[in-house]
Amino acid sequence: MSSTQEKVPFRLKSWVRLALFLACALAVLIGVNVGYQAFITLKQLDVIEAQRDQWQRPSEVIQVLNLKDGDSVVDLGCGSGYFTLKLSDPIGRNGKVIAEDVRRLSLTFLWMRAFRKGKHNVSVHLGDLDDPRLRPDSINAVLISNTYHEFTAARSILDHVRQALIPGGRLVIVDRSPRDLQDQAGAQQEHEISSGQVATDLRQANFVIDSRTDHFIESDPQNETWWMIVAHRQ
Repeated sequence: MSSTQEKVPFRLKSWVRLALFLACALAVLIGVNVGYQAFITLKQLDVIEAQRDQWQRPSEVIQVLNLKDGDSVVDLGCGSGYFTLKLSDPIGRNGKVIAEDVRRLSLTFLWMRAFRKGKHNVSVHLGDLDDPRLRPDSINAVLISNTYHEFTAARSILDHVRQALIPGGRLVIVDRSPRDLQDQAGAQQEHEISSGQVATDLRQANFVIDSRTDHFIESDPQNETWWMIVAHRQ
């Protein structure tokens, strides 16, 4: 065999090794960048939520859920987990917080946050637009905060929530009031909904309304008013 023929396989192997090295290096760089961006996002969420604590009145929202040690509670439409992480302590190690959302990315960040903060009783849960996929008669309380206005199948969601709650189980809904109460259609487009509309939905879904506070939060950073409704399953 000639020397030229011997060099071809050697050169080919060298190029393969180089290509593999470059591919691995690129993968590492991408991984480092993604990890760094995730770290920055987690830090930003902590700062944003610390600011939100100043006006959201989270302790009062949690109080009306009437949670006890060992309870199961759902944060329906949990997002990145503002309320989820706060619900972990009241139910203790024997309790369970089900963080439900239809957005995988939000649930991924929440899973990382719960792990980082040692909230081992938090479980992330992917639902559907018309079904949160909860086991019947298994939940003590459900919180829907800043999410109801997003529902495209509110009656179906309420029916499933009612089936998931134990008899007497509580449902607490907190959301923003429309700026113009006369324009309900426009309000929903602006991520707002009236407490009256939700109260009607709850009664039609056979919930019993315990209390309704139309000015629960008088003014948030966007000068919007928030209401809160507390209801239960018969």
